[in-house]
Parts: sequence; structure tokens; C-alpha cells
Amino acid sequence: MQDAPLRPFRFGEAAALVRAGVPAVLVTIVQVKGSAPREPGVRMLVGADMLIGTIGGGHLEWRGMEIARAMLAESGSQAPRQVVRIPLGPALGQCCGGVVHLAFETLSAADLEWLDAVNAAFAAHRAIERNVPVSGSVTHALRDDATPAWPPVHLHPDSSWRERIAPDEMHVVLFGAGHVGQALVRVLGTLPCSVQWVDERDTLFPPGCEANIATEATDTPEAVVDQAPPGSYFLVMTHSHALDERLCERILRRRDFAFFGLIGSKTKRARFEHRLTERGIDPARLAEMTCPIGVTGITDKAPAMIAVAIVAQLLQVRDRRLARDRDGDVPAGPPSAAARCDNPPPPPADR
Repeated sequence: MQDAPLRPFRFGEAAALVRAGVPAVLVTIVQVKGSAPREPGVRMLVGADMLIGTIGGGHLEWRGMEIARAMLAESGSQAPRQVVRIPLGPALGQCCGGVVHLAFETLSAADLEWLDAVNAAFAAHRAIERNVPVSGSVTHALRDDATPAWPPVHLHPDSSWRERIAPDEMHVVLFGAGHVGQALVRVLGTLPCSVQWVDERDTLFPPGCEANIATEATDTPEAVVDQAPPGSYFLVMTHSHALDERLCERILRRRDFAFFGLIGSKTKRARFEHRLTERGIDPARLAEMTCPIGVTGITDKAPAMIAVAIVAQLLQVRDRRLARDRDGDVPAGPPSAAARCDNPPPPPADR
């Protein structure tokens, strides 16, 4: 069976499909022992001719799809939930060699309560704790701490499980709809993130953006900076150096962002540092401004190449933050300025 092109799993889309009456099974990795393609808490949604998300691909994913579609075909004749133990080597011939426990849930209207609760919690940057019995009703509770738990799922001996679902997606605030901005959203649209894409010129936003891309045409972009949630990833690449400078000042007056990147050269950085200091920004804060942006070693200045380098850097920061939450001793911020600027990409063609 040929599945549609892969897209990330999102709870909002799962709820929308349930409301539309589309039969689907939610597949979650609830336990891993040894080596496996993905980690606990990873999900995919399986329909008769639909796949959203991935648990790692390969034989494990195909086996998960097979079990899920068998549950759909036999709907009503078997329990709506089950946990299946899959030894990757003996059962599937995968070289990982570990053991994965997959939880399968046939979604119905009864699941809308917790699905909607997850979406509401994410919007408020909070977490949900969910208890899933082998049979009977799922219970959930709102948690104030939105930091992802590690591990996120605990499997009980009776095959029930408890999980903590927290918003680990990046919230990216992207200023600028030029060539690089256009290339960036094409990549970000495939990733676990939400993107607030801001420009004064609404004619530049293309039609048919992915569901996680929200466009905003405004002549007061500084207000968007103030309203962005804590932990946002700011990217500044507008058509105007003067606007870039105003946005930089506004962002640096916050102290709760995960990342702040300004597109441009070392010369632009030096000029902005001088002007921002004159505007009263503490010089010590300027190290939190990443400029040039993008992982080092990529020198091609084509918009798509710059976009890939920037997204790679965002993912590095995200992974460091998740590692800090898990281990408690890993710096969460971007690499040092010295490490960033050893071999920066040249300024893009449209800047």
C-alpha cells in the first residue's frame, strides 16, 4: 500500500481527523530496551490509507502499521488498546537489536477530551499527564511545568502506561518573507515546530503554507516580539536594515528567548553591536545575538543552502535544551560566538 508523503504527527491534526470521522490508530513507543530507531514518546497516526508521523521507519514501522491496520479492519471485535512487545533482531531482523514496546489506541470521539486538553495545554505552554489503562477510560491532568519529562512514558507491568505530554516543539518567530525566509518555511514546515512568519508585505506570503506556518502581515512587527511566548526562537531577516536593528533591540530587551539569529555578515554584526550599545543594550547581552547564522562549513549562499544551515543550527540548540532538561548539566544556549564565526556563510543574495 502506498502511503501519502510523510508529515509530522500533531495532536491537533489527530483531533481534527477524529472529528471528521476518519478511523485511525495512534501508535506510541512506550518503552525501549537496548538500541532502537526512535525513543519513547514518539508517535505516528495510522489510517487505512494514511500515515502521519514516524516511529523510525524500516521493519518496525511497517510492523506497527500492519498491527494498526489489522485493528482498524477488526474494529469492534477486539479491545481498542493494546501494547505489543517487538524484539527488533529476532522478530524483524533489524540490526538495532533492542526491544520496543508499541502501544496501539483506536481513536474515537471519546478521545477528543484528552486530545483537546493536550492542544489547550500546548497553547498555554503547559503539560498534560495522561494515564492509560488496558481497558476503561483514559484520565488526564494539567501540569504547570511544561518541561518535557525524561523518560516521557512509564509502562506498567500490566501494560497500562502513564505519560507526560509536553510541548517540545520549537516556536519560531521569523521576520522577513524574502528569498531566505521563503526557503526556510519550506524546511520548517516539515519539522516539529510552529512558525510565526511576519512581514509588512502580505503579497509575499505564498498560498498553501503547511499547517504549522502562521503568516502575519503587520506594520508593527516590534509588537510581535513582545507577544511571543518564552523560549521562542527569533530569526531576523527583513528587507530593511533599519527594521532589523529595531527588532534586534526589542528582542535583546527580553531575557527569555531560546535563540536569536540575525542574518548578515561580520561587518553587519559589528555595525549593529555599536548601534545597539548606543541604544542602551548591555554589551554583555550582545553575545546572545547569533550573527552570522547557520552552522559553519556551508559556504554556498543560495537561499535553500542558507535555510538548511540555519535550520540545522536551530535543531542543535533544541537538542542542547532537551539534553539540559534531561541531564541538568548541559548548556542550553547556542555555541559561543567564536565557534559560530570561524567560517560563517556569506551574506545571502537578497540582503
